[in-house]
Amino acid sequence: MKRIGDPLDLKLLDDWQRDLPIEPRPFARIGRDLGCGEPEVIRRLEILRASGRVTRVGATCAPNTVSASTLAALAVPVEALENVAEIVGDQPGVNHSYERENHWNLWFVATGPDRAHVDGVLKDIEMQTGLRVLDLRLVRPFNVDLGFRLNGEMDRPIAPRPVRKEHLQEGDNDLLQALTTGMALTERPYLKIAETLDRSENDVLERISILQEAGIISRLGVIVRHRALGWRSNAMVVWDITSERIDQAGPALAAHRGVTLCYERRPVEGAWPYRLYCMIHAQSRQQALETLTEASQLPELADVPYRILFSSRCFKQTGAMIARQGAAA
Repeated sequence: MKRIGDPLDLKLLDDWQRDLPIEPRPFARIGRDLGCGEPEVIRRLEILRASGRVTRVGATCAPNTVSASTLAALAVPVEALENVAEIVGDQPGVNHSYERENHWNLWFVATGPDRAHVDGVLKDIEMQTGLRVLDLRLVRPFNVDLGFRLNGEMDRPIAPRPVRKEHLQEGDNDLLQALTTGMALTERPYLKIAETLDRSENDVLERISILQEAGIISRLGVIVRHRALGWRSNAMVVWDITSERIDQAGPALAAHRGVTLCYERRPVEGAWPYRLYCMIHAQSRQQALETLTEASQLPELADVPYRILFSSRCFKQTGAMIARQGAAA
């Protein structure tokens, strides 16, 4: 797909992947910033979404705060990969699914309103496929703010807000599900959400502001599809590091330019020893390898073995499942 060439589209996507205005007419505010007006902003977002460059305008949430999730993997015979990927993708709550260059070649994220739902998804996949599922549970995130600047440079990660779950209230899960599914591209998108949930617009705006300030909403803005925007080299790097070294290595790796995600996960004894993970998104394989070489030379990662798993195919990419199906229309 061709890269974005229109300067207004570039500014729209560069400046509004986070910090979407929390006010009745957010696209009017963006239009004033761009100098093109509210209708033009909505029109451009509709075109970008229809072309696959934007998945939605909405939110991402801090992991395992209002819902449960896990990263999982299957070792699938090549001839069965598409059929198994379809089985995985059909599961409620599976929101990301990729083929990666490894013996464990099908990777996916399972989400749900609680851990029991996620466990049920993994068990059902094992039963339907006859394959073992690696359940790689999150221990702690170091950077989960995934954003892409379209000028060829990658931002350093945004420091996450501390997550304060005590600010959650009844009804927030349904609101967060609506935001992660995606907002309507209309003059008053928050009013649309309020009407769906039988709430007032002011209530919705107030709760979103509180949830963002509390770190529960980690990002609110335009969610882009990186491959369609030219960031075609997607590499997951796993590091075989002792738990004692992660306190220093995790933050150092997360702060390295070009690293887009970084977190610690539980290893699986006898099958998968890796504890530290990072994602590198680049415009070419060579660029990704250069970033990895630089990261591997960080003092905190000296002599740490690693493995790089390039993504070769994306099967599914949607928002996370937070509320139970049917709870939020």
